[in-house]
Amino acid sequence: MVFFGNCDPKNKKNYRTRCSALIKTSSENILIDTSPDLRQQLLRHKIKKINKVLYSHMHGDQTHGINDLRSFYINSRKQINVYADKFTSKYLKHNFSYIFNNFSKEYPATLKLNKLQKNFFIKNNNKKIKIKSIEVEHGKVKSNCFIINQKLAYISDVSKIYNKDYKYFKNLKYLVVDCLWYNFHPSHFNVDTSLSIIKKFKPKKAILTNLSPVLDYKVLKKLLPKNVYPAHDGLTLVL
Repeated sequence: MVFFGNCDPKNKKNYRTRCSALIKTSSENILIDTSPDLRQQLLRHKIKKINKVLYSHMHGDQTHGINDLRSFYINSRKQINVYADKFTSKYLKHNFSYIFNNFSKEYPATLKLNKLQKNFFIKNNNKKIKIKSIEVEHGKVKSNCFIINQKLAYISDVSKIYNKDYKYFKNLKYLVVDCLWYNFHPSHFNVDTSLSIIKKFKPKKAILTNLSPVLDYKVLKKLLPKNVYPAHDGLTLVL
């Protein structure tokens, strides 16, 4: 059963799976978070390899699709490197220990857990792309946003960005930012807080993500400034 809330079920952009994002270069596919809908997302977009995974935080809607990475290990016979902060690493090791440990020849470790660094580099042909991780508040837990080549910031779950980090969000081409619904929420930005932070950072374009069924795509779009758009499944941004 699908619950649409205030959303029009006739609009395909209101069919939303939970948040994951893919950074695709000529050399690598880097996944941000493994949502519980990961298998469906990977099949729909014909993703045939995952080279690395970056985790934003420890919540189930960001981590519980982790088992669906196993097929990529089976294809390559190589462990996939995943990167997480200390809180998320502890959660993953506790809840998915079988993924990181060699229990038998039949069931080897499929993933390798690494510390999420403040600055991370991926390959694009012979060039390096910098990904900067910045810790933000997400209610009572910490989350990480990712800034790609100083051009795109991805913040799927956030309730507060620290003033000391504002400088990293200036002159962006894209700001992809949490926007749960209209009312206040202790762990997420709502429409007003998202628009306030967009006005402060002044990106060329902003995309509101993590939308709940309260937010209908067309209704929300009419309320937004011209450079701000609701996200939808399959949205592609080119840097």
